[in-house]
Amino acid sequence: MSLGDMDPEEFRRAAHRVADQVADYLADLERYRVLPDVRPGEIRAQLPSQAPAAGEPMEAILEDYARLIEPNITHWQHPGFLAYFASVASAPGILGEWLAAGLNSNVMLWRNAPASTELEEAMVGWLRALLGLPPAFDGMFTDTASISSLLSIVAARHAVPGLRITERGMEGVRLRLYGSAEMHSSIDKGAIVAGLGRAGIRRIPVDEAYCMRADLLAEAIVEDRRAGWLPFCAVATLGTTSSTSVDPVAAIADVCAREGLWLHADAAYGGAAALLPEMRPLFAGWERADSIVVNPHKWMWTPFDASLLLFRRPEVYREAFSLVPEYLRTADVGAAHNYNEYGVQLGRRFRALKVWFLLRWFGADGMQARIAEHLRLARAFAARVDADPSWERMAPVPLATVCLRYRDAPDDRLDALNEAILARVNASGRIFLSHTRLRDRFTLRVSIGNPRTTEAHLDLCWRLLQEAAKGI
Repeated sequence: MSLGDMDPEEFRRAAHRVADQVADYLADLERYRVLPDVRPGEIRAQLPSQAPAAGEPMEAILEDYARLIEPNITHWQHPGFLAYFASVASAPGILGEWLAAGLNSNVMLWRNAPASTELEEAMVGWLRALLGLPPAFDGMFTDTASISSLLSIVAARHAVPGLRITERGMEGVRLRLYGSAEMHSSIDKGAIVAGLGRAGIRRIPVDEAYCMRADLLAEAIVEDRRAGWLPFCAVATLGTTSSTSVDPVAAIADVCAREGLWLHADAAYGGAAALLPEMRPLFAGWERADSIVVNPHKWMWTPFDASLLLFRRPEVYREAFSLVPEYLRTADVGAAHNYNEYGVQLGRRFRALKVWFLLRWFGADGMQARIAEHLRLARAFAARVDADPSWERMAPVPLATVCLRYRDAPDDRLDALNEAILARVNASGRIFLSHTRLRDRFTLRVSIGNPRTTEAHLDLCWRLLQEAAKGI
């Protein structure tokens, strides 16, 4: 038995087979149901209860992968996946991910990852410019918007004058964070982890389009100060999860500037639309934020995971998180980013490589054309809903998600009816939709963001919805 790694030639043969497996998967995705027809426990029952004592040939491992794993996942790559928000791995991004795995570069210090660090710096700059944001923003890649927002909440907490929380802890300080009633739950989790507790989170009512009321935010801050709270951060959501509403970030920025609050813009989904210059007026004012998160793994077809965190004051993040023991001290401090000093993680993946690959392969024009097509498809689908008296659209369509529900039934049956419609469409295996509640009404969501999704898939979705409604 060899005590080394896999022989390079054996690796080469296996790698060719893996490449063929992935290429075949992408070429013929629609042979699979979007949702696999399996029940909890079925896959695990086919796996041994213990790891093998002796190594097994790669051929056997790949055969089991093809039999057990690939057919039995939920296929986020499928063009009929119209649920949640798209998380699509494009082919050039996959190639970049493979190479990053081979290099296994740990992007924590410049010294142990020179090219990886500097490529990340460059890719942050490329994306910042493509989104139309000013060079005042520095940034980095994290894994998810949840972590990007958590880091920003901690930085905002650190920026409050006189608290010295890094040294002394919270010491009974009653910090208050604000977001709309439609704010993502990851912000709540981040606030809890940052020590605010749920009591420290205040949700501001929304208008008819599900956008935060900036006037009510201002009133809440004044009211909280009188009650002994210390307001420190507001979150503007630019593309909410339920309806993709876009908060009036310019008005919120005015309030934050007047009241001395940190402004965090959660554009995890919606920010990608700013690749199109004609869509940037929708986000006017986000350039005044202290921090912004946009997820390339949502609407920019980057293999999961890759979240872009931009910040105006990198020194605040560094002061909040930098903790450098002797064994990590280097002589190149200040010459380049040591990214481990700007967040919680010490070890970091080389995410910039896949971003570099896909931005070069698609080009700015290619990225913009695909975003524009998704917006067109969403508007066309919304027009179908509006034209059919049996259906109603539940929210505006500022981006590429349509919220709708069937309404040709008594009010007391509508929620159950739409839930049944959703179940029947998803049971087809050809389309996968998700739901939400808007003003406490069960609502179906059709979210478009996959470059493989065409008008034919939206035609199928509409037909399945109508057939399900008539059949129930």
